[in-house]
Amino acid sequence: MNDVDVLIVGAGPTGLTLAASLLLNGVSVMLVDRQAAGANTSRAAGVNARTLEVLERIDVTRRLVKEGVEAPRFTIRDRARTLLTVDFSGLVTDYPFTLLVPQSTTERLLLDRVRELGGDVTRPAVLTTVAQDDRGVTATFASGDTVRASYLVGADGMHSTVREQAGIRFSGGAYEHSFVLADARLRGDAPTDEVRLFWASEGLTVVAPLPDGTFRIVAPVDDAPEVPSADFVQGLLDARGPGGITVTDVTWGSRFRIHHRVADTYRAGRILLAGDAAHVHSPAGGQGMNLGIQDAVVLADALAAVLDGGPDTLLDAYSASRRPIAEQVVELTDRLTRLATMPRPLRPIRNAVLRVAGRTAPVTRALSSRLSGLVYR
Repeated sequence: MNDVDVLIVGAGPTGLTLAASLLLNGVSVMLVDRQAAGANTSRAAGVNARTLEVLERIDVTRRLVKEGVEAPRFTIRDRARTLLTVDFSGLVTDYPFTLLVPQSTTERLLLDRVRELGGDVTRPAVLTTVAQDDRGVTATFASGDTVRASYLVGADGMHSTVREQAGIRFSGGAYEHSFVLADARLRGDAPTDEVRLFWASEGLTVVAPLPDGTFRIVAPVDDAPEVPSADFVQGLLDARGPGGITVTDVTWGSRFRIHHRVADTYRAGRILLAGDAAHVHSPAGGQGMNLGIQDAVVLADALAAVLDGGPDTLLDAYSASRRPIAEQVVELTDRLTRLATMPRPLRPIRNAVLRVAGRTAPVTRALSSRLSGLVYR
């Protein structure tokens, strides 16, 4: 006898969404995470329209909207001049906006829902080895404990132990640039209802409002500091932004490098992948967390159906349907990233071309459809 129907490794947004979705379907679930505590920093901050649609199924959308900032526009600017505006307000959805909310809030609300449904997270639980046979999967943890499950899902991030144990290749590479990420308090001409990308000759900077009155700043920087100071962020905004913005405080910050990788398959027998364990890419366009949450909902349907006696091929269909979407997102975010980080002498030409493209309705419609995630319905 197996201990549980599905063992989920990784309690980020993907793992939490999967757990809630399975519990709603009457599937027994064990959700584990290697972290001793679930207090996460803000990291991903944008929830798109498609994600809000799918989270309705587990009754989390209304809670998120209540705590977030609705941004119906996404603009690309060269200083104070607007080059291109992506307007979500005309989309056919109940959520014609990007919802700006820290990842820590998203995870808190998802965990609340998991607990309402009778689940929880076991912490800390460090997975060491995985073995599978035709009836299930045995997971062994650093504590010496073992768990036997009918299926195992790796939602344990880019450095996934589950993926490595399954022997699934993670094909791709990394970008040369490092990126700075900071949540800062600002005075001056900072946006309150839209995401702004400043594509200056000096480089890219993203500025977006957060619910607590701070602003998310993201910028590619060579040799970025591990913890950006207020002076450092001020220098970025002075060089790349519209001018007239003062940084009064940095509440949190970090640096990171970007990879672009997709797992060769999302399934190896009774082991499946979702979220960053299956795909990682540039944060350009804010697609990462959204793609993982959408993976989770599709995978939950497939697992629940198979556990209820449906054909095993439904799990192959999950991999076959979700992997091409990840490849499309990697391609889109790669193009945006390479445009944003192209050599400095070419940036004025890029901006001139972008300004012309911004007057073309098909271009802006296509961008709004992709950035909202609605193209992947």
